Amino acid sequence: MGAMTGQERTEHDGAPRPSPRVRLHHEAAHLRTSLLTLGPPTRGRWPLAIQAALAMAVPVVVLSAMGRADLGLLAATGAFTGLYGGRATPRERGALVPVVAVALLLSAAAGAAAATGGTVVVLIGLLVWTVLASAGTLAFSLGPPGPIFFVLVFGLAAGVTAVHDGVRVVEPATLLAAVAGSSAFASLLAVAPLVRRRHRRAPARSLRELLPGPRFDDGARTVLVRATAVAVVGVAAAAVVDPQRAYWVVTAGVAVVGVSAARRVSVTRGVHRAVGTAAGAALFLLLARLGPEGVVLGLVLGALQLAVELVVVRHYALALTFITPLVLLIATAATGGALASTDVALERVVDTVVGAAIGIACALLVAPPRAAGAER
Repeated sequence: MGAMTGQERTEHDGAPRPSPRVRLHHEAAHLRTSLLTLGPPTRGRWPLAIQAALAMAVPVVVLSAMGRADLGLLAATGAFTGLYGGRATPRERGALVPVVAVALLLSAAAGAAAATGGTVVVLIGLLVWTVLASAGTLAFSLGPPGPIFFVLVFGLAAGVTAVHDGVRVVEPATLLAAVAGSSAFASLLAVAPLVRRRHRRAPARSLRELLPGPRFDDGARTVLVRATAVAVVGVAAAAVVDPQRAYWVVTAGVAVVGVSAARRVSVTRGVHRAVGTAAGAALFLLLARLGPEGVVLGLVLGALQLAVELVVVRHYALALTFITPLVLLIATAATGGALASTDVALERVVDTVVGAAIGIACALLVAPPRAAGAER
């Protein structure tokens, strides 16, 4: 029997299987549509967005008003605590968010500890922490945004506490105190709705139900293998080019593969991340040239966080347009770097494109389980 064409081949159920060319055309159309279309509005985002914005802005504003803007920027990283459990009720978030706060504090502590050992130890630590964060979020079904912020906080902590030319920008104890304080504040904001009786009386799942596990199904194992591959390749690539940029490359890659075993989801997130970061870098340069400092910078960061939370469920690239300048402003200002640095912005775009490409490649090379693979 002669070889059949792609259109002639059939699945076991008898349905025609599209040729690779037709499938590629469909995927390109899906990707184009995802970039040009906003998802449907999601109810209930405003309270979460306001909480996230306050968690980001208040520490910076208050500490800046007290003359410690440097501490405020460090504390801003603790605001990532409130980004988890967005679909949980206030009572449920009261149990879940403190667990995330502890995990973020451990991420900062691990990054600061790795920084004392030098560049090689930081790179090894980044690889190990990426695998641990991915395994933990998958094993206990933490959900979006997945391991990304634990990896990001590790990298930021290692960067700001490292010794450069005999000088340490931030002492580890100072960093941990700032992160702990702001994480606690974010946790308080998460339970603030409980002042209303209807929220207190609403039924709530236990922490065990919110974080079931540890358990790994086929999809979780696939995602973990991909995240591990991203960490290995990303760290190796950064070690050759510039070890100081490793955490940004790995973070971009993990963001691509860390939430779903479906290849289509990973490829779409990778492209959105590259496009959104490029637009966000441009916005960073615009904001940086305006030179916001102290209280004004805190308000800008809060506004960016508000925008992120309002659009992240509707358009990933648009969310990255706001979160990229947010993280760049924090990282650059906290380390005393030149705020309006074109070089920094371009480096971050390149790092993100490289990380996203690594993530997409790992998603394509590591086959998904059959159920997830159906969604390509």
